[in-house]
Amino acid sequence: MAEALTEGLLASIDSPADLKRLSLPQLNQLAAELREFIIRVVSQTGGHLGSNLGAIELTLVLHYVYNTPTDLIIWDVGAQAYAHKIITGRRERFHTNRQYGGLSGFPRPSESEYDTFGVGHSSTSISAALGMAQARDLAGLKHKVIAVIGDGGMTGGMAFEGLNNAGIAATDLTVVLNDNRMAISPNVGALSSYLASLRADTRFERFKDSMWQLTGQLPRGSKLRKALHGVDAGIRAMLVPGLWFERLGFRYIGPIDGHNISELVKMFRWLKDISGPVLVHILTEKGRGYKPAENDGLKLHGVSKFDPDCGPIQDGNGENTFAAHFSEELLELARQDDKIIAITPAMIEGSALNEFQKTFPQRCFDVGIAEQHAVTFAAGLAIRGMKPVAAIYSTFLQRAYDQVVHDVALMNLPVVFGIDRAGLVGEDGPTHHGAFDISYLRSIPGMTLLAPRDGRQTRMMLRAALKMAGGPVAIRFPRGNPPAFRPTLEVITDVRQPELLRDGADGLIVGCGVLLCDLWDIADELAVENGINLALLDLRCVKPLDVEYLEAIARRFPRWLSVEENALMGGMGSALLEFIADRGLKIDLKRLGLPDEFVTHGDRTSLLKEVGLDRCALKKVCLDFFKPQRIKPRRILNLIKL
Repeated sequence: MAEALTEGLLASIDSPADLKRLSLPQLNQLAAELREFIIRVVSQTGGHLGSNLGAIELTLVLHYVYNTPTDLIIWDVGAQAYAHKIITGRRERFHTNRQYGGLSGFPRPSESEYDTFGVGHSSTSISAALGMAQARDLAGLKHKVIAVIGDGGMTGGMAFEGLNNAGIAATDLTVVLNDNRMAISPNVGALSSYLASLRADTRFERFKDSMWQLTGQLPRGSKLRKALHGVDAGIRAMLVPGLWFERLGFRYIGPIDGHNISELVKMFRWLKDISGPVLVHILTEKGRGYKPAENDGLKLHGVSKFDPDCGPIQDGNGENTFAAHFSEELLELARQDDKIIAITPAMIEGSALNEFQKTFPQRCFDVGIAEQHAVTFAAGLAIRGMKPVAAIYSTFLQRAYDQVVHDVALMNLPVVFGIDRAGLVGEDGPTHHGAFDISYLRSIPGMTLLAPRDGRQTRMMLRAALKMAGGPVAIRFPRGNPPAFRPTLEVITDVRQPELLRDGADGLIVGCGVLLCDLWDIADELAVENGINLALLDLRCVKPLDVEYLEAIARRFPRWLSVEENALMGGMGSALLEFIADRGLKIDLKRLGLPDEFVTHGDRTSLLKEVGLDRCALKKVCLDFFKPQRIKPRRILNLIKL
């Protein structure tokens, strides 16, 4: 498939060494071919589109000028590294990008020597690059280290920590600020305003135009014009307002047109001879060269399969997702209570908070890619009587664990966490799977941890969470649409109490979340096909456990199977095991969950099969575990003799 899509110059590029024989006009031609190639492949595989289209020229120039992989390029997040993958020997496999068994959607060192650091989360590149630069210095080597970070990634606190340390370290380090004016959602905050002021400042360009005209009238003017590239950084530094980066110890250069290959090549060639910390401010356009992506960088940041001639079409089913159920209920509750506040770290769209932001702009806070700040900000609101609800993806909440413990739970503050993307998220892979939230939240004193199985329960749990007296409450729910609601044996209004979905006499399955839908069907099938009648319990509240309820049900069922879409270590099954051990109960418990390893990327169906949580595997485990125990004839004779 990839070969059929490859033509022209691109077909001859198997490594960055092949770039170096091209002329600048050929580099521009290659950029156009790469752009078309990425659009065609992503239309068939899905993936990050807008950010990658905007970084093509920058990627080509970095590999053209620098001697990679000896010179090290560290990508922040990696959602802009598709062109990098294609020109570093992975063109023919690029059609497998983000597919099960194929290339990762992000840079991964195990995949290529050109992928110098594993990424997926934002704002890590400067710190990693500084570490690599210091390692180079200690080893007495001379190669270059370049960190490429977006203006969205620069809003993360870790980026500031890296800049602060790099400025005083004074080692040879280049930071490329790829400024496309957006992360996933539009950027917010003081840094975004500062960068806008840099973009808007035209004094340098007016000065440069005057100098260009003047040198053209002088003898040897061509050499003087060439020399301008060696002095414009210093002149620009005198004219740029604020000099914020300069005061951190960086030489600031820019803003520079990130789509002008000729200018970029001249600039980076000059930079190769510059030592010390340098920050290059590059202006790019998200979705460059593809009108649908240029016109809507937000919705075309990440896409599913689409017709490249028409552009991605929104499926219109967003209102049915777990996140939409959560945000719609939050909006309705906020209409009744003006103390309810919504907070998200750069995920207004992803967390489905668009309508909340439109309706209550003064009570909806997008704090940028700053999860730690988001949690402590929520704590500050809570301690002054507000009712903050922080909508954060499971994988990103990991970054704010200390704040959850120290700034929220330690003071028993009523912060509600809407934890989206819990469980396996699919093609984004191990950096984005919500595999650990039950484990890392369950150990925190005072935490209430809820797991809805459908949209109705999601709404019910949010209402209950906002009414609970004191203490943090986390509601974890998966990506995508909830399964259809099924009538239950009993409807329990207290979300902290388990709910018996199906009764039976031959054993008990305990679960939480969307896997209950498959477990329900499996229990029905086993009853009809094998005569095994199993009870099914929706635990709902993983912490605190309703010990009285569980002790009562333990008297009926001596054999339990727990099933969860979370790391098996420390998860729901571990909670049940601790409960059984603490009370000395004679329960035979078998636990199923995610293994003690990082689950790869791919479609959800393939991933569930790989970890043994698909319907076929679950049914087999249930059949083996709950089938009636047959005693061998010899064992019967021994029992008779006894």
